[in-house]
Amino acid sequence: MTSGEPSAGLAAHVLDSAVTALAAAGVPSPRSDAEQLAAYVTGEPRWRLRRTTAITLADQDRFQDLVARRAARVPLQHLVGSVGFRYLTLAVGPGVFIPRPETEVVVGWALDVVRAAGWARPICVDLCTGSGAIALALAEELPGACVHAVEVDPEALVWADRNITDHGFVGTDSRVTLHRADVGIDPAGHGRNDGREPATAAVQRLADLVGRVDLVVSNPPYLRDDERDTVDPEVGMHDPPAALWAGPDGLAGVRAVARVASDLLRDGGKLVIEHSDRHGSAAPALLRDSGCWEDVQDHLDLAGRDRFVSASRRSREH
Repeated sequence: MTSGEPSAGLAAHVLDSAVTALAAAGVPSPRSDAEQLAAYVTGEPRWRLRRTTAITLADQDRFQDLVARRAARVPLQHLVGSVGFRYLTLAVGPGVFIPRPETEVVVGWALDVVRAAGWARPICVDLCTGSGAIALALAEELPGACVHAVEVDPEALVWADRNITDHGFVGTDSRVTLHRADVGIDPAGHGRNDGREPATAAVQRLADLVGRVDLVVSNPPYLRDDERDTVDPEVGMHDPPAALWAGPDGLAGVRAVARVASDLLRDGGKLVIEHSDRHGSAAPALLRDSGCWEDVQDHLDLAGRDRFVSASRRSREH
């Protein structure tokens, strides 16, 4: 039998062996990951895997290779090349942060706010866009929205541009605009949040939007420096460092995003920032202390953990 000829199906013992190997490597969800890899290789839905009767020896070898790489803690999403985010499938891989389910809750809240306000054609900005997940979800679920996605990392920009193109936001439907610009994150923590800093590159790049934006959403870096030895290998070894680390207190990203948003948002415009579950008090306090924000509230994710802060841009006449 050649490697291209069908062999016996992906028998239960093959899957079970993969599950055992992944569990031994400390993979948090070994059965789910094994089944997703098998589905990726065979093109079969997960529920049919144990009934599969036409998998080639080459595909079995490919499956076992992917299992070995996953056991080495290469992210599942890198191995299959994509990740689901709300109603989208996004291309991801080395060089870009993998969107998490927690961020879906952040986006859902922001969407509800826009709809409740009745904004038919909101101007939205996604700062630190990474793969473009937030920007694309806003554009997909708010058909009248004009969305600007901001990122500085060149590798992440490649993935964002690919996803924007793959989802058709080009040509006559160019409602998502990608900008290469720095939001001014200072991991050393030297920046102030009192509005006196020079305009960041992001504000300069979006100068025509200053004071006009309805919604700013961001998932910036928010891990503390002392957490470097505690994160999972998938995070510490494969997510881009610039998307993770935010100084000694983990708030450098929140500070920078809030500073840029205070320039971009119109009076009454909405800000939504994802943060660490350790920042349920610190992130809201940061916004309140700046004097730029009102209606500051913190919100929980589906697991009941502090996850994101929201606020409204205070009137500039105050």
